[in-house]
Amino acid sequence: MATYAPRHSPSAFSTPASTTLFRRLTWEGTVPLEIRVDPKELPANSDRGLECYYIQAPRVSYLPLLVPEIKRYLHDVVFDEAAARLIKEEDWWFESEEGNLLKWHWPIGLIYDNHTISQSTRSNAVPSVFTPLRLILHLVSPPTEKLLLSPSADACKQAFMGQLKEADFIRWGNTKRMTGLRKAEQDGLWEGIKEHNFDEYWRVASKITPTTVPTRSNSPPPPPSSTSLHTRPPSADPGSGGGPDRDGAASVRNVPVRIYLPDGPVLQDLVPPVLDDGSMHTLSAFLTARLPLLFPAPDSGKSNLAYAIIQGVPAPPEAEMAWLGACMAGADGWVNVCVGLLREGARYP
Repeated sequence: MATYAPRHSPSAFSTPASTTLFRRLTWEGTVPLEIRVDPKELPANSDRGLECYYIQAPRVSYLPLLVPEIKRYLHDVVFDEAAARLIKEEDWWFESEEGNLLKWHWPIGLIYDNHTISQSTRSNAVPSVFTPLRLILHLVSPPTEKLLLSPSADACKQAFMGQLKEADFIRWGNTKRMTGLRKAEQDGLWEGIKEHNFDEYWRVASKITPTTVPTRSNSPPPPPSSTSLHTRPPSADPGSGGGPDRDGAASVRNVPVRIYLPDGPVLQDLVPPVLDDGSMHTLSAFLTARLPLLFPAPDSGKSNLAYAIIQGVPAPPEAEMAWLGACMAGADGWVNVCVGLLREGARYP
C-alpha cells in the first residue's frame, strides 16, 4: 500500500541495509479485503446483519491462511451453535464480486493487483489501489473441476514450495539451493508466511535469494561523507578488488518474472539481469521488448498506453531487473509485474 519507489537507480545505491529495508517494506505490505458470505448459503438463524468481515491482509499471505480467522468470527458472531457444527471449512471457496473464481495458490497481494489492473479495462471503473477487494465466501459446493488444487493450507504450502523451486531453477539453472535446505528450514519458510514473521522467513530465504551488492554500476557512488542508508562500502564498487559476487543479483542466469495482463494470459520468459551489451537490464527495456505496443521505445516519441505495478507500487522504469528480483520479489521468489491500461490522457496513479 505504501509508495516506496526509490528516487535513484536502485541497485547502484543498494547495500545490505537498504536491501533489508525494501524487503521489509514489501513484506509488511497489506491490502484491504471485504469478505461477505453468500446470503443464499447462510444457515437458518444466522445474524444477517453481520455476515461481512473486513481484514487488512498481508500481501505475502494466502487465502487458505485467512480461513481460521474468518471461521472464528463467523462462529462467534454470525452462526448459531447448530449451524457452526454442521459447516465444514473444507467446502469453503471464494469468488470475486464479479463472479470470478479466485486462485488459492496466488499470494493475496497478487490477487489484489490483478483485480486492480482488470478494473482498468472497465469503462465505468476508476482504477484505485486503495479500495477494498470485495470477495464472496461460499460455504458449500466447491467447483472442484475448476480449482487447480484443493482449497486447503496444506495444498497451498505444496504449491508455494513448488513456486520457490521453479524460481530457484530459473535463477541458478538448478534447484540445489532449495533441495540443499534441511526439511526444518523448508518448513520454516512456510511457517514464516503463516505467522507473518519476517525474520523467520528471511533467516532461510537469504540462503536462496541473490544479494544486491552490484558487480557493476552506471551511477557514481555517493560522496564519502554521506551517512544515508544508501551508502555502500568500497568493496561494492566496481574495480575495488572484490571481484564478481557469484551470489549477486547480477550473476543469476535469469530473474524469475511473470507479466499479468488484464483478463489475459500470464506471460513468462527468460529475463537475464545483464543485456548483451553489458548494460543492466531495466524494467523499461524489459517491457518494451515484451509489450512494444503498450510500452513503446523511449526514442519513438510515443507515450505509454499502460502502467506497471509491482507489489502494489507504480514501478519506476529505470529499476534494474536484478534489483527487483532481489528486493521486490514475492515470498515465492517471483517478481509479478501487473500491467494495467491507461485511459486517454490519464496517468498512474
